[in-house]
Amino acid sequence: MSYKLYREQQLNCDINTAWDFFSSAQNLSKITPKEMNFIVRTPTADDAIYQGMIIDYYVSPLFGIKMKWKTEITQVAFQRSFTDFQKSGPYKRWNHHHEFIINENGVLMKDTVDYELPLGFLGKIAHFLFVRKKLNYVFDYRHKILEELFNKL
Repeated sequence: MSYKLYREQQLNCDINTAWDFFSSAQNLSKITPKEMNFIVRTPTADDAIYQGMIIDYYVSPLFGIKMKWKTEITQVAFQRSFTDFQKSGPYKRWNHHHEFIINENGVLMKDTVDYELPLGFLGKIAHFLFVRKKLNYVFDYRHKILEELFNKL
C-alpha cells in the first residue's frame, strides 16, 4: 500500500540560505531526532547537489536497530526543488520531493513523501501501529528545529 506525507513550513530567510541548508546532506543530521543516530556516510561537504548524486547514511529508525540507507538525487531544479529516492533501505519505496517557493515572507518549503513499506500485510500493520507515528514525530521534530534556525524573533 502506498502512503503520502505532506508538510509545509514558512522559513523567514532568502532562497540562497534555504537552498544552501536543505541541499546539503550534512544538515540532515541537524534536523533528525538524535535517537535515530542519523549519520551521513558519504563525504559531501562541498558538493553542490546534482541529479544522480548518491548519498549513503546510517539510521536507526526503530528499536535502535542500525540500518544502511542509500538515496539518489533524481531531480534538481536549482533553488526550486529536488527529489531524493531510496535506492536501498528500510522502505519498499521512498520518494521525497522538496519544493521551495519564494514569497513576501521568505521561502515556503514543501515536503511531499510518497512511500511504501515492505512485507505486504505486515507492513500495513506496522504502518498503523508505529511507522506513521514515527514519521510524523520525525517531521514534527524537523519543524521545531527549523523554527529555531530560521524563524527566531
